[in-house]
This record gives sequence, C-alpha cells and structure tokens, in this order.
Amino acid sequence: MKRIITIFIQIGIILVGIGALAFLIWEPRVEGVNKHAGLVEIYFNFFIVYVYLSSIPFFASLYQAFKVAGYVRRDKIVSQAAVKALRTIKDCAMIVIGLVLISLMFMIFGDPEDRPAGLFMRVFFTFPTIIAAVTAAKFERILRTAVERQSKNDRKV
Repeated sequence: MKRIITIFIQIGIILVGIGALAFLIWEPRVEGVNKHAGLVEIYFNFFIVYVYLSSIPFFASLYQAFKVAGYVRRDKIVSQAAVKALRTIKDCAMIVIGLVLISLMFMIFGDPEDRPAGLFMRVFFTFPTIIAAVTAAKFERILRTAVERQSKNDRKV
C-alpha cells in the first residue's frame, strides 16, 4: 500500500512540475502587454529571464521531493541522503523567497497600476514556499535525530 501511495505522490510531483513549466512558457504569451509582441520581445525581456532563472530552485526542490518519495517507497527514509534532500528543499525554498523579495524592485520601477496584482502574485507564491521551507526543516530535524540514533545503535552492536 505504501508503494502505491508513494508512486501517486511521485506522479503528483511530476504533474506539478509539468504544470509549472507549462505556465512559465504559456503565461507571457497571453499577458496584455505582449499582445502584439514577437517571440523575442516576449521571452527575452529582463523580467521574464529573471523569472525563468528564479524558477530553477523550485524545480530543484521538486526533484529533491521526488527523491524523498523514492526513499520512502524503498524504506530508506532514515538515511543521510534523505536528510540531505530535505535540507536542499529547505534551502531552495529560502532562495525562492529571497528571489521573490528581490523581484519587488520590478514593482517599484514598473507601472503603478500593476502593483496590486504583482503584490498578490508574490504573496501567492511566497506563502506556500514558506510552508514548504518550514515543513522541510521540521522533517529534516526529525530525520537527522533518527539517523543519529540509528548510528549510535549500530555502533553499540
């Protein structure tokens, strides 16, 4: 049963990644500012390039979450590799939060009418990222303690 659930979780992670990638590619084309722009003008402006580069930690954390689900499926969750993957998820989430805060500079120099929507989008992406960072940090702490106990028990035997 645990194997089936973790496979569904891994499929869910893959679908989230595909959905996020599709959104990143599709959204700039339908944005009102880009209505009559060509592909080069759409995809090679500074903000879009910043968004694409800033999405790298998000996709890295999805990959690490996929690995953690694999460790659960193989009953290797209490391992140093799982602790490292959770730490990477936490670090990637913190990087994403920092990059979202840096992106506030685009709002300052942008159109004042876009600020409410821009602020909403930043909160919309930051809040779940904070939850992911806190959750990963908590699980990392729990797993690190379990790995330390396991290594102490292995040394005693």
